Amino acid sequence: MPRIALAMHGTAMLYEVAIAAEILGVDRGELAPGGTWYDFVACTPDGAPHPWLPGAPTAPYSELSRVDRVVVPSTDDPEADPAPALVDALREAHRHGVAVAALCTGAFVLAAAGLLDGRAAATHWMHADDLARRYPQVEVRADVLYVDDGDVLTSAGKTAALDLCLHLVRRDLGATAANGIARRLVVPSHRSGGQAQFVAAPPEPRTGSGLAPTLEWARARLDRPLTVADLAGHAGLSTRQLARRMGAEVGTGPLDWLHQQRVARAQELLERTDASVERVAAGSGLGTAATLRRHFHRVVGVSPAAYRAAFRLR
Repeated sequence: MPRIALAMHGTAMLYEVAIAAEILGVDRGELAPGGTWYDFVACTPDGAPHPWLPGAPTAPYSELSRVDRVVVPSTDDPEADPAPALVDALREAHRHGVAVAALCTGAFVLAAAGLLDGRAAATHWMHADDLARRYPQVEVRADVLYVDDGDVLTSAGKTAALDLCLHLVRRDLGATAANGIARRLVVPSHRSGGQAQFVAAPPEPRTGSGLAPTLEWARARLDRPLTVADLAGHAGLSTRQLARRMGAEVGTGPLDWLHQQRVARAQELLERTDASVERVAAGSGLGTAATLRRHFHRVVGVSPAAYRAAFRLR
Protein backbone atom coordinates (compact mmCIF):
# COMPACT_ATOMS: atom_id res chain seq x y z
CA MET A 1 0.00 0.00 0.00
CA PRO A 2 1.80 3.19 -1.13
CA ARG A 3 2.05 5.86 1.54
CA ILE A 4 1.29 9.33 0.24
CA ALA A 5 1.56 12.70 1.97
CA LEU A 6 -0.16 15.96 1.13
CA ALA A 7 2.25 18.72 2.16
CA MET A 8 0.04 21.50 3.47
CA HIS A 9 1.53 25.01 3.58
CA GLY A 10 0.44 28.49 4.52
CA THR A 11 -0.43 29.66 1.00
CA ALA A 12 -2.08 26.44 -0.20
CA MET A 13 -5.20 26.79 -2.33
CA LEU A 14 -8.38 24.94 -1.39
CA TYR A 15 -9.31 23.71 -4.89
CA GLU A 16 -6.13 21.69 -5.46
CA VAL A 17 -6.07 20.49 -1.85
CA ALA A 18 -9.62 19.19 -2.29
CA ILE A 19 -8.73 17.43 -5.55
CA ALA A 20 -5.75 15.63 -4.00
CA ALA A 21 -7.67 14.69 -0.86
CA GLU A 22 -10.67 13.40 -2.83
CA ILE A 23 -8.67 11.29 -5.29
CA LEU A 24 -5.82 10.10 -3.09
CA GLY A 25 -7.20 10.36 0.43
CA VAL A 26 -10.58 8.61 0.14
CA ASP A 27 -10.24 4.86 0.58
CA ARG A 28 -11.41 3.16 -2.62
CA GLY A 29 -9.74 -0.17 -2.06
CA GLU A 30 -12.52 -1.97 -3.91
CA LEU A 31 -11.07 -0.52 -7.12
CA ALA A 32 -7.46 -1.46 -6.45
CA PRO A 33 -5.45 -4.69 -6.68
CA GLY A 34 -5.41 -6.47 -3.34
CA GLY A 35 -8.20 -4.25 -2.04
CA THR A 36 -5.82 -1.66 -0.59
CA TRP A 37 -5.68 2.08 -1.25
CA TYR A 38 -3.12 4.75 -0.42
CA ASP A 39 -2.10 5.24 3.19
CA PHE A 40 -2.84 8.98 3.16
CA VAL A 41 -1.46 11.55 5.59
CA ALA A 42 -1.68 15.36 5.64
CA CYS A 43 1.61 16.90 6.72
CA THR A 44 1.73 20.28 8.48
CA PRO A 45 4.76 22.05 10.00
CA ASP A 46 4.16 20.64 13.48
CA GLY A 47 1.75 17.81 12.71
CA ALA A 48 -1.32 19.70 13.92
CA PRO A 49 -4.60 18.90 12.14
CA HIS A 50 -5.41 21.21 9.25
CA PRO A 51 -8.86 22.84 9.33
CA TRP A 52 -9.49 21.93 5.70
CA LEU A 53 -8.90 18.23 6.41
CA PRO A 54 -10.24 17.70 9.92
CA GLY A 55 -10.65 13.93 9.57
CA ALA A 56 -7.34 13.14 7.88
CA PRO A 57 -4.38 11.59 9.71
CA THR A 58 -1.69 14.23 10.22
CA ALA A 59 2.05 14.28 10.74
CA PRO A 60 4.84 16.88 10.83
CA TYR A 61 6.98 17.77 7.82
CA SER A 62 9.66 15.38 9.07
CA GLU A 63 7.37 12.52 7.99
CA LEU A 64 7.78 13.48 4.33
CA SER A 65 10.98 11.42 4.16
CA ARG A 66 9.12 8.30 5.29
CA VAL A 67 6.43 8.12 2.60
CA ASP A 68 6.46 6.94 -1.02
CA ARG A 69 4.88 10.04 -2.62
CA VAL A 70 4.55 13.68 -1.63
CA VAL A 71 1.99 15.98 -3.24
CA VAL A 72 2.47 19.75 -2.93
CA PRO A 73 -0.70 21.79 -3.60
CA SER A 74 -0.69 25.11 -5.41
CA THR A 75 0.25 28.40 -3.79
CA ASP A 76 -1.82 31.58 -4.05
CA ASP A 77 1.37 33.67 -3.90
CA PRO A 78 3.97 32.27 -6.31
CA GLU A 79 6.22 35.30 -5.80
CA ALA A 80 6.59 34.58 -2.08
CA ASP A 81 9.40 32.36 -0.84
CA PRO A 82 8.01 29.12 0.58
CA ALA A 83 8.59 28.29 4.22
CA PRO A 84 12.19 27.11 4.79
CA ALA A 85 10.93 24.17 6.84
CA LEU A 86 8.90 22.88 3.88
CA VAL A 87 11.75 23.44 1.43
CA ASP A 88 14.18 21.55 3.66
CA ALA A 89 11.71 18.71 4.20
CA LEU A 90 11.09 18.33 0.47
CA ARG A 91 14.82 18.25 -0.27
CA GLU A 92 15.35 15.63 2.40
CA ALA A 93 12.43 13.54 1.18
CA HIS A 94 13.73 13.60 -2.38
CA ARG A 95 17.20 12.61 -1.19
CA HIS A 96 15.56 9.58 0.41
CA GLY A 97 14.02 8.57 -2.93
CA VAL A 98 10.52 9.91 -2.35
CA ALA A 99 8.68 10.94 -5.54
CA VAL A 100 7.40 14.52 -5.34
CA ALA A 101 4.45 15.93 -7.29
CA ALA A 102 3.38 19.59 -7.47
CA LEU A 103 -0.06 20.80 -8.48
CA CYS A 104 -0.34 24.01 -10.51
CA THR A 105 1.74 26.79 -8.89
CA GLY A 106 3.10 24.25 -6.41
CA ALA A 107 5.86 24.02 -9.03
CA PHE A 108 7.25 27.24 -7.55
CA VAL A 109 7.74 25.42 -4.25
CA LEU A 110 9.62 22.58 -5.92
CA ALA A 111 11.70 25.07 -7.90
CA ALA A 112 12.64 26.90 -4.71
CA ALA A 113 13.81 23.57 -3.29
CA GLY A 114 15.97 22.98 -6.38
CA LEU A 115 14.04 19.86 -7.34
CA LEU A 116 13.25 21.15 -10.84
CA ASP A 117 16.79 22.13 -11.80
CA GLY A 118 17.61 20.70 -15.21
CA ARG A 119 14.12 19.23 -15.59
CA ALA A 120 11.03 19.94 -17.65
CA ALA A 121 8.13 21.18 -15.56
CA ALA A 122 4.54 22.35 -16.03
CA THR A 123 2.61 25.03 -14.23
CA HIS A 124 -0.42 27.20 -14.93
CA TRP A 125 0.14 28.97 -18.27
CA MET A 126 -0.51 32.36 -16.63
CA HIS A 127 2.52 31.82 -14.35
CA ALA A 128 4.82 30.01 -16.78
CA ASP A 129 6.81 33.13 -17.73
CA ASP A 130 7.31 34.02 -14.07
CA LEU A 131 8.55 30.52 -13.27
CA ALA A 132 11.00 30.63 -16.20
CA ARG A 133 12.22 34.10 -15.20
CA ARG A 134 12.78 33.26 -11.55
CA TYR A 135 14.25 29.80 -12.17
CA PRO A 136 16.05 29.83 -15.55
CA GLN A 137 17.50 26.38 -14.87
CA VAL A 138 13.99 24.90 -15.25
CA GLU A 139 12.61 23.95 -18.67
CA VAL A 140 9.12 25.37 -18.26
CA ARG A 141 6.41 23.73 -20.37
CA ALA A 142 3.47 26.08 -20.72
CA ASP A 143 1.77 23.91 -23.34
CA VAL A 144 1.06 20.63 -21.53
CA LEU A 145 -1.28 19.32 -18.83
CA TYR A 146 1.42 17.70 -16.73
CA VAL A 147 4.97 16.41 -16.82
CA ASP A 148 5.99 13.04 -15.37
CA ASP A 149 9.76 13.06 -14.95
CA GLY A 150 9.82 9.88 -12.91
CA ASP A 151 10.52 11.02 -9.36
CA VAL A 152 9.33 14.61 -9.91
CA LEU A 153 5.93 15.43 -11.41
CA THR A 154 4.24 18.77 -12.08
CA SER A 155 0.85 19.80 -13.40
CA ALA A 156 -0.65 22.78 -15.16
CA GLY A 157 -3.39 24.91 -13.70
CA LYS A 158 -6.50 23.99 -11.77
CA THR A 159 -8.26 20.98 -13.30
CA ALA A 160 -4.96 19.65 -14.66
CA ALA A 161 -4.25 18.84 -11.00
CA LEU A 162 -7.03 16.28 -11.29
CA ASP A 163 -5.35 14.82 -14.38
CA LEU A 164 -2.05 14.47 -12.54
CA CYS A 165 -3.67 12.86 -9.47
CA LEU A 166 -5.48 10.36 -11.70
CA HIS A 167 -2.17 9.74 -13.47
CA LEU A 168 -0.57 8.92 -10.11
CA VAL A 169 -3.36 6.46 -9.35
CA ARG A 170 -2.99 4.88 -12.79
CA ARG A 171 0.78 4.61 -12.30
CA ASP A 172 0.58 3.22 -8.75
CA LEU A 173 -2.65 1.21 -8.66
CA GLY A 174 -3.57 0.53 -12.28
CA ALA A 175 -5.99 1.63 -14.97
CA THR A 176 -9.07 0.06 -13.38
CA ALA A 177 -8.61 2.11 -10.21
CA ALA A 178 -8.05 5.35 -12.13
CA ASN A 179 -10.97 4.71 -14.46
CA GLY A 180 -13.24 3.82 -11.56
CA ILE A 181 -12.54 7.10 -9.77
CA ALA A 182 -12.96 9.05 -12.99
CA ARG A 183 -16.38 7.50 -13.56
CA ARG A 184 -17.46 8.44 -10.04
CA LEU A 185 -16.24 12.00 -10.47
CA VAL A 186 -17.73 12.17 -13.99
CA VAL A 187 -14.45 13.29 -15.59
CA PRO A 188 -12.32 11.90 -18.43
CA SER A 189 -10.45 8.84 -17.20
CA HIS A 190 -7.23 9.77 -18.94
CA ARG A 191 -5.85 12.86 -20.59
CA SER A 192 -2.20 12.40 -21.52
CA GLY A 193 0.33 14.79 -20.05
CA GLY A 194 1.26 16.10 -23.48
CA GLN A 195 -2.23 17.36 -24.20
CA ALA A 196 -2.46 21.12 -24.57
CA GLN A 197 -3.49 23.17 -21.53
CA PHE A 198 -5.94 25.17 -23.57
CA VAL A 199 -7.40 24.33 -26.97
CA ALA A 200 -8.60 26.67 -29.68
CA ALA A 201 -12.25 26.20 -30.60
CA PRO A 202 -12.44 23.71 -33.48
CA PRO A 203 -14.32 24.52 -36.67
CA GLU A 204 -17.98 23.57 -36.66
CA PRO A 205 -18.28 19.85 -37.46
CA ARG A 206 -20.45 18.72 -40.32
CA THR A 207 -22.47 16.58 -37.93
CA GLY A 208 -23.01 19.53 -35.60
CA SER A 209 -22.24 17.40 -32.54
CA GLY A 210 -18.46 17.23 -32.20
CA LEU A 211 -16.33 14.10 -32.19
CA ALA A 212 -17.71 12.57 -28.99
CA PRO A 213 -20.21 10.25 -30.75
CA THR A 214 -17.50 8.96 -33.08
CA LEU A 215 -15.05 8.36 -30.25
CA GLU A 216 -17.68 6.48 -28.25
CA TRP A 217 -18.59 4.49 -31.37
CA ALA A 218 -14.94 3.53 -31.78
CA ARG A 219 -14.47 2.61 -28.11
CA ALA A 220 -17.36 0.18 -28.41
CA ARG A 221 -15.61 -1.54 -31.34
CA LEU A 222 -11.98 -1.74 -30.19
CA ASP A 223 -12.03 -5.53 -30.60
CA ARG A 224 -12.67 -5.10 -34.33
CA PRO A 225 -10.51 -3.81 -37.18
CA LEU A 226 -10.74 -0.02 -37.19
CA THR A 227 -8.92 2.42 -39.42
CA VAL A 228 -8.58 6.17 -39.48
CA ALA A 229 -10.79 6.09 -42.57
CA ASP A 230 -13.48 4.30 -40.53
CA LEU A 231 -13.41 7.05 -37.90
CA ALA A 232 -13.47 9.75 -40.53
CA GLY A 233 -16.40 8.11 -42.30
CA HIS A 234 -18.41 7.87 -39.09
CA ALA A 235 -17.69 11.54 -38.29
CA GLY A 236 -18.58 12.64 -41.82
CA LEU A 237 -15.11 14.11 -42.34
CA SER A 238 -12.17 13.49 -44.59
CA THR A 239 -9.15 11.85 -42.94
CA ARG A 240 -7.31 15.18 -43.11
CA GLN A 241 -10.20 17.02 -41.48
CA LEU A 242 -10.43 14.33 -38.82
CA ALA A 243 -6.73 14.69 -38.03
CA ARG A 244 -7.09 18.46 -37.60
CA ARG A 245 -10.20 18.11 -35.46
CA MET A 246 -8.73 15.44 -33.22
CA GLY A 247 -5.57 17.47 -32.74
CA ALA A 248 -7.71 20.37 -31.55
CA GLU A 249 -10.32 18.48 -29.51
CA VAL A 250 -8.38 15.48 -28.20
CA GLY A 251 -4.76 16.59 -28.35
CA THR A 252 -3.53 13.68 -30.45
CA GLY A 253 -3.89 12.21 -33.93
CA PRO A 254 -6.48 9.56 -34.85
CA LEU A 255 -4.03 6.66 -35.10
CA ASP A 256 -2.28 7.54 -31.83
CA TRP A 257 -5.67 7.87 -30.17
CA LEU A 258 -6.69 4.42 -31.40
CA HIS A 259 -3.44 2.90 -30.10
CA GLN A 260 -3.93 4.59 -26.71
CA GLN A 261 -7.49 3.31 -26.45
CA ARG A 262 -6.47 -0.22 -27.42
CA VAL A 263 -3.70 -0.26 -24.82
CA ALA A 264 -6.11 1.09 -22.18
CA ARG A 265 -8.57 -1.69 -23.06
CA ALA A 266 -5.73 -4.22 -22.79
CA GLN A 267 -4.90 -2.86 -19.32
CA GLU A 268 -8.44 -3.42 -18.15
CA LEU A 269 -8.55 -6.94 -19.59
CA LEU A 270 -5.25 -7.81 -17.92
CA GLU A 271 -6.53 -6.49 -14.60
CA ARG A 272 -10.05 -7.91 -14.69
CA THR A 273 -9.74 -11.25 -16.54
CA ASP A 274 -7.59 -14.36 -16.72
CA ALA A 275 -7.53 -14.22 -20.53
CA SER A 276 -4.28 -15.18 -22.21
CA VAL A 277 -2.10 -12.51 -23.76
CA GLU A 278 -3.30 -13.71 -27.17
CA ARG A 279 -6.96 -13.23 -26.18
CA VAL A 280 -6.20 -9.83 -24.64
CA ALA A 281 -4.55 -8.82 -27.91
CA ALA A 282 -7.63 -9.90 -29.84
CA GLY A 283 -10.04 -8.29 -27.38
CA SER A 284 -8.26 -4.95 -27.56
CA GLY A 285 -7.89 -4.99 -31.33
CA LEU A 286 -4.12 -5.24 -31.27
CA GLY A 287 -4.19 -8.49 -33.21
CA THR A 288 -1.27 -10.62 -32.09
CA ALA A 289 0.52 -11.08 -28.78
CA ALA A 290 3.69 -9.65 -30.32
CA THR A 291 1.90 -6.50 -31.44
CA LEU A 292 0.31 -6.14 -28.01
CA ARG A 293 3.66 -6.50 -26.26
CA ARG A 294 5.27 -3.91 -28.54
CA HIS A 295 2.59 -1.24 -28.12
CA PHE A 296 2.01 -2.03 -24.45
CA HIS A 297 5.67 -1.67 -23.52
CA ARG A 298 5.95 1.57 -25.51
CA VAL A 299 2.95 3.15 -23.75
CA VAL A 300 3.04 1.61 -20.26
CA GLY A 301 6.73 0.87 -19.90
CA VAL A 302 6.40 -2.78 -18.83
CA SER A 303 5.31 -6.04 -20.43
CA PRO A 304 1.67 -7.21 -20.25
CA ALA A 305 2.72 -10.05 -17.95
CA ALA A 306 4.50 -7.70 -15.55
CA TYR A 307 1.53 -5.34 -15.57
CA ARG A 308 -0.89 -8.16 -14.77
CA ALA A 309 1.33 -9.37 -11.93
CA ALA A 310 1.26 -5.89 -10.40
CA PHE A 311 -2.35 -4.86 -10.98
CA ARG A 312 -4.47 -8.01 -11.28
CA LEU A 313 -7.72 -7.51 -9.33
CA ARG A 314 -8.33 -10.45 -7.00
